[in-house]
Amino acid sequence: MDSLENYNRLKERAINNGMSLFGVANLEGLESEYKIEPESVYKGLKYGISMGYHLSDRVLESIIDKPTQMYLFHYKRVNALLDDTALRIVAYIQDQGYDALPIHASQVASWVPPMTGHVSHKMIARFAGLGWIGRSILLVNPTYGGRVRYVSVLTDMPLKIDGEVIDECGSCRKCISACPAGAIKENPADFDIQACYQQLDYFRKKENLGQHICGLCVKACSGRR
Repeated sequence: MDSLENYNRLKERAINNGMSLFGVANLEGLESEYKIEPESVYKGLKYGISMGYHLSDRVLESIIDKPTQMYLFHYKRVNALLDDTALRIVAYIQDQGYDALPIHASQVASWVPPMTGHVSHKMIARFAGLGWIGRSILLVNPTYGGRVRYVSVLTDMPLKIDGEVIDECGSCRKCISACPAGAIKENPADFDIQACYQQLDYFRKKENLGQHICGLCVKACSGRR
C-alpha cells in the first residue's frame, strides 16, 4: 500500500472509533522536543498521527466558574476513548509490519510543575494541520476551537503528510476574560504557566477532583461552527 492508502485506512479506523479529527505530521527534526528515554524507543518513527475528540458542548456548558463533576467524568471517559483508539491504530500498524508507539492522552513524563508529557500532543496536532496555538496555548481547531482532546501515535508506516493551518485567533479574546487565574495574555508566548498550574491545583483540592483540570478556557473557545 502507498502512503495515501495507508493514511485513508488509518483515518477510517479512527473516525469509526469516534474520533472527530485526524491528521499526520512529519516529525523529522523535532526529536529534541521529546521526553522519552531511551532514544531507541522512538528512533525511526518520523510520522506523528494526531487524533482528536470533540468534547460535549453541553457538558462544557455545565462549567460556570469552576470545573464540575460532570466535566471531570467526561474528561476521564474521553481520555479512555482516545487511548483505546490509539491502541487500535497501533495494533493495525503492527499487523501491517510497521512499528508504532502510542502517546496516551494524559501521559506525564514529569510531575514537577508545570507537568510535561513524553511528547506534546499540541505540537503533533499543529504540524498535522489540525489547528494553531491560541492565546490560551490550547490548540485551536478552525471548526471546534479548543473544545478537543488529543492523542498521538508515532510510527514508521509511510503516510501522507498534512500541511499546517496558517491562522490565528484574530480579535477573539474570550479566553482572556474567562481565565480565573489571569494566566492568558495577548501573546501566547506570555502565557503564565505557573499561575495556570496554581489555579488547577486549587480546583483539584477545593472541588475534590483528583485531577488538574479547569475547562474554563476550553469552554470559551468554541470555534467557528
